[in-house]
Amino acid sequence: MAALLKYNASQLNRVLWTEWQGSEPVALEFAATVSGVNDCTTFAAEHSGHYNCQMKGGKWKTISSERHFADRNLEVVTDRVQTPARPDPRAWTIVHRKPAVVIAAMTRDSKLLLIHQERIPIRQAIWEMPSGQVDDHDADQDKIKATALRELREETGYELAPDGQVFSLGCYFSSPGFTDERGYFFLARPVRPCEEGPNCDEGESILDCRQFNVEEIRRMIADNEIRDANTLGICAMLVARGLLSLAPH
Repeated sequence: MAALLKYNASQLNRVLWTEWQGSEPVALEFAATVSGVNDCTTFAAEHSGHYNCQMKGGKWKTISSERHFADRNLEVVTDRVQTPARPDPRAWTIVHRKPAVVIAAMTRDSKLLLIHQERIPIRQAIWEMPSGQVDDHDADQDKIKATALRELREETGYELAPDGQVFSLGCYFSSPGFTDERGYFFLARPVRPCEEGPNCDEGESILDCRQFNVEEIRRMIADNEIRDANTLGICAMLVARGLLSLAPH
């Protein structure tokens, strides 16, 4: 018996995933009551002329904006901005980027998918969870979720199983000191291989896709083998929501 999993159609309740080794079950501690899985409801549709949405609330005022560069993926500007705490305008160079999705894909036997991808800016290939940009500036939650599933298929060659579910786990800012890029976390489980296999974009260089058990993920994080901020961030969210235990055994 590879795994035991229980689903609730309306929400994740007490979900126990148990992996069997020989005749003894080994609990992976996914038991959790998950609330607020859709806490982050502000999506890219709330952008105001840039590639991403801007924060609302308080008295933020853009005094001036100078564009330095723009293409289909990003825009570089220097803004002079009044903030709620500092009325004197400050100049800040900002990179506006499209929103992103990051998806934690879990197999029926409780393993997580990671891809090994070459990243030109750091001149390295690193292990990370599937991710990608949301091209539609007016995308709602359903479209953003569909983008996450598309990236999963393209980058890993896996898809959501017929009895599977996708859960929104909130959002994050990748590097708010210089960019307004906002990412959306999703959990998909269980997933299964697609008949057609992966179909990566021409600009991507994905060298490998593998399944890792929870202990392997824990060790890779502890040994600094996983250094991708998106992957570390979604792992932290899974742990915080009680969906993943990375405690040493």
